[in-house]
Amino acid sequence: MVCMELSVEKPEGIVKFYDESSGVWKFVKADRGISKSLEIIEKTLRNLGLSKNEVRVYLYLARTGEHKASEISEALSLHRTETYRILRDLEKRGLVSSVFEKPLKFIATPFDRALDVLIETKRMKLNLLEKKKTKLIELWLSLPRTEVEQERKEVFQILEGDEQITLKADDIISKAEKEILAFVSEFDIANFYHSGFLDRLEQASKGGVTVKLLTGYSPKTCFFLEQTKIRHSRYISSITENLPTFIIV
Repeated sequence: MVCMELSVEKPEGIVKFYDESSGVWKFVKADRGISKSLEIIEKTLRNLGLSKNEVRVYLYLARTGEHKASEISEALSLHRTETYRILRDLEKRGLVSSVFEKPLKFIATPFDRALDVLIETKRMKLNLLEKKKTKLIELWLSLPRTEVEQERKEVFQILEGDEQITLKADDIISKAEKEILAFVSEFDIANFYHSGFLDRLEQASKGGVTVKLLTGYSPKTCFFLEQTKIRHSRYISSITENLPTFIIV
């Protein structure tokens, strides 16, 4: 007799959780709106320093209540050893607590408090680096270096990530003395608005710098431009889908 193992693919958007009252595993289809919200939350937690599986474990506990490590391991398809390690790491960060009963269970710190903890940890690290900055520069300048004649060359950078791109854009407009010419794509305009970049363009305009802003025409770009007071802002009705964001000063 030949036995065949059937591979059943888990449907997209299905969430698995353990129901203690009935003692069975249940599968629930996630709402698309909820999935989008979770995606944003997961990305934020990753940016605050958690690994992918740490985010999964924390959110599972935060959404479903206290659980044993074995239940978490089963629900998230994680190895038992890795699950225990993640739980201990989250506990050290103040994001998870142990419930003192047998068998041992774990419970998540409330989401708003967890965000406070992660943000404060990030802030403390940045403050520590800021304090070390002067000393590090002094050490760098004290290093012997070979005198070489600096030849002016054209250079370029390839940046990835919203934060890096926004920081570079801020650096560019801070050096502008007379004029800023910018084309902002529909893809980037929301990030530039929420990061305050469009506000800084507006401030530069009020400071005497001529700011000319172009963007493609769409309901999205119309909404964000209406929130700013940049005098020379225009829409382009021609095809701009493949045109990247650029700034000239």
